[in-house]
Parts: sequence; structure tokens; C-alpha cells
Amino acid sequence: MRLDFLILAFVFVVLGCDKPSSTPASVAASSAVAAEAINEPQPKLPTLKLWIGAQEMVTEIARTLMEHERGMMFRKQMGEQEGMIFIFPQPKRTAFWMKNTRVPLTAAYIDSNGILLELHELKPFDETPATAASDKVRYVLEVPQGWFVRHKLGVGTIIRTERGSLEETFFGTR
Repeated sequence: MRLDFLILAFVFVVLGCDKPSSTPASVAASSAVAAEAINEPQPKLPTLKLWIGAQEMVTEIARTLMEHERGMMFRKQMGEQEGMIFIFPQPKRTAFWMKNTRVPLTAAYIDSNGILLELHELKPFDETPATAASDKVRYVLEVPQGWFVRHKLGVGTIIRTERGSLEETFFGTR
């Protein structure tokens, strides 16, 4: 409830109809509180079990643009068998970076068939985009950095869920 109020206050301040020539102290204070709330990690997202090759992992599901933009920002840790999967409505060439992200990650770029296309090592707070070489990326799976190396998995590995293929699970198609 408080976060909703802060976001609404922030939007009002930013998008207000007639912006005064000077900012009143109460508006400035509201903006500061809203900005502080923005620097918090997003709440844990719904999870799903994935199988990456023979390895099982519990992943949070980031579906919306806001969830994509927030990702792992401001989080302090990620368990060895945890990840976050980003789902896109259509395959595309994507790029991920580490703005406000302190946990070192590996980003796996995955196609519509659940086949791992590329791996990118991401360094904390590095805002340099890790741009996909392929325009067929439908999912991105972020895991603790080095996870794929430790489990001897790489490009060509098939990723599936407890419900079937990624496509069946997230889009209801084969």
C-alpha cells in the first residue's frame, strides 16, 4: 500500500499538469521517499522448477516489462540452485546489463525451443550491454556466475520446466 502511494506521488510529481517554477519542500520530500523506494529489490516473483540438462533449478519468472527492468537489481544474493527467467512475447536480439546489480551473474540466452544459444558473464554494476549475437532469443535465464561451467553445461543444452517445454509452459503451444 505504501509503495503504491509512493509511486503515485512520484508519478504526480513527474507528470503534474502545471509544474511550478520552484519545487515545494513537501513535493521534494515525497520525491526523495519515492526514489528511495525505487532503490529496493523487487519482491520475490512466482517460481517454477527448470531442468537445465539434468540439473534442477528453482527460478523466479519475470514476465512484465517492469519485472524485466528491475530483474536482480539491489538484491544481495542468489542461491546456487536459483535463477530468474525473463520471458519475451517474441524472439528478438536482446541485451542485458548489470545496472544496480551487485550479484555476479551468467545470462543464458535461449531460443523458442528451449535451446541455450549463448552464455554471457555479467559483472556487478557493469552497465555495458551483453548483446545477443542471435535475433532468436525468447528467454534469458540469469544464474549465479559460473553456474554453467561448474555443472559442465553450455551452448546446445535444452532447458525445460516441470510442466514441459518452455513454449508449452509460457505460451501454451508446441
